[in-house]
Amino acid sequence: MEDKLKALEEKYRNLESSFADPSLLADPSEYARRMKEYRSLEPLVIKYRALCRVRAELSDTRELYHLSEGDPDLREMASAEYRRLQGEEESLKRELTVLLLPRDPNDEKNVMVEIRAGTGGEEAALFAAVLYRMYTMYASSVGFRINVMSANETQLGGYREIVFMIEGDGAYSRFRFESGVHRVQRVPVTESQGRIQTSAATVAVLPEAEDVNIVIDPADIVFESCKSSGAGGQHINKTESAVRLTHKPSGIVIECDRERSQFKNKDTAMKMLRTKLYDIERTTRDQAIASERRSQVGSGDRSQRIRTYNYPQGRLTDHRIGLTLHSLDSILDGDISAIIDALIAADTAERLALGEANQE
Repeated sequence: MEDKLKALEEKYRNLESSFADPSLLADPSEYARRMKEYRSLEPLVIKYRALCRVRAELSDTRELYHLSEGDPDLREMASAEYRRLQGEEESLKRELTVLLLPRDPNDEKNVMVEIRAGTGGEEAALFAAVLYRMYTMYASSVGFRINVMSANETQLGGYREIVFMIEGDGAYSRFRFESGVHRVQRVPVTESQGRIQTSAATVAVLPEAEDVNIVIDPADIVFESCKSSGAGGQHINKTESAVRLTHKPSGIVIECDRERSQFKNKDTAMKMLRTKLYDIERTTRDQAIASERRSQVGSGDRSQRIRTYNYPQGRLTDHRIGLTLHSLDSILDGDISAIIDALIAADTAERLALGEANQE
């Protein structure tokens, strides 16, 4: 670890020096690339320099301890300071170990989120709308932008399906653990006898694919114009500006009707296809190492029931990490930071344990 930290600090210093070169400003893309790398290294370098400083203080304190043989008070003070510095050293080493863990290359990307009503009919569609509202309120609170790509609404205001993009630095790192089956237990608005019903909605979180990630042969795409599939109303798309895209090799079908321009809908549909194909490729790759991971926290396995929202008890339970919170109202209003942080912490702890096991 020591050699790696020294190499990264040297890289950080070189990047810092490069910003003094006026010619770098003539290449905005290269400047942006270096600045992004510089900022990503900064937290680690700050911790490493703090560790070096603590180690120097430990050396000085050790020397003071040996020189204080004839002064019991000074020796006791030096001993106490040495123990304090040892604790600080261990804490910094743990923090650096976490910072050195391999990051998911998609962490900084935008994400495409798909919410689909599952079992439960209209009640499931209404719950899908609740999840959409929860995510959009959280995203807005942290400065992310929301762009709805397609939506299939019901007459009661639910969603059979809604697909939207969340844009912002680190969006995937914050939403990556939301993939899975979300279960709700509540009395439906259509229930006259007050009986609790269990319904479900599925959530898929896909990192946005860049053009360089996925190459699509235009010959593999079939485009068709179609009319909007919305629930109706004055804003319904009455022209055939909506598009249906079929990717023949994968069988993926995408419909997009959010814009009045067929060209814009076609462009959005291609973005959605590219992201889906990238997710398939990423999932196939991840399955090769899935056997090394016991927890479902980081797998994004959408076949798993990950969470239950119990309205009568005002309770949320995340089944992957055994987390239970009795603040359902605020959670549904977008206050989900505590859940996200707990999932990230659990995933970090698991990866640390896995790394330690591999070293044994």
